[in-house]
Amino acid sequence: MKTTNRFPVSSTNYSLDHALKARSLAKAKGEKFVLTNGCFDILHAGHALALKESSQKGDVLWVGINSDQSIKNIKGSGRPIMSESYRAYLLASLVSVSGVFIFHKDNISEEIAVLSPDVYVKSSDYTLDTLDSKERMSLEKVGAVIEFVEMVDGLSTSSIIDKISQNTSI
Repeated sequence: MKTTNRFPVSSTNYSLDHALKARSLAKAKGEKFVLTNGCFDILHAGHALALKESSQKGDVLWVGINSDQSIKNIKGSGRPIMSESYRAYLLASLVSVSGVFIFHKDNISEEIAVLSPDVYVKSSDYTLDTLDSKERMSLEKVGAVIEFVEMVDGLSTSSIIDKISQNTSI
């Protein structure tokens, strides 16, 4: 059986430069630019709901995803499960997501400073006090409104990995 890589994945599709162009266009149109970020290692219904709710906080939703190396640094050598190109492709395919870029550090503070989002959204497992301090400083500096969306109980990539390893259902 012959297989080919049919995914239209390139670094330019998922670059910060691409996000900057979208940010400039949104600003010119007077649209509210929303930013969120995360690993999104195994895309699940909780992610989809959070992204849909995040998109409702403005006109344009961009998602920054951790690079493969960044996830390894944060989660350990067994992660990510899905490569950054596959994760980016999946997220960009969602109706609620306007665009995706890959970032390579453990936080997104520099990208926040460059993109200057109107709204920044994280899931409710974070609070203002538990946000990465560099990210929070960048958000305050650009004047972004910080919002939180509720998580779906029991749904996380880690819990899915655990259930798969235990051969139980979600």
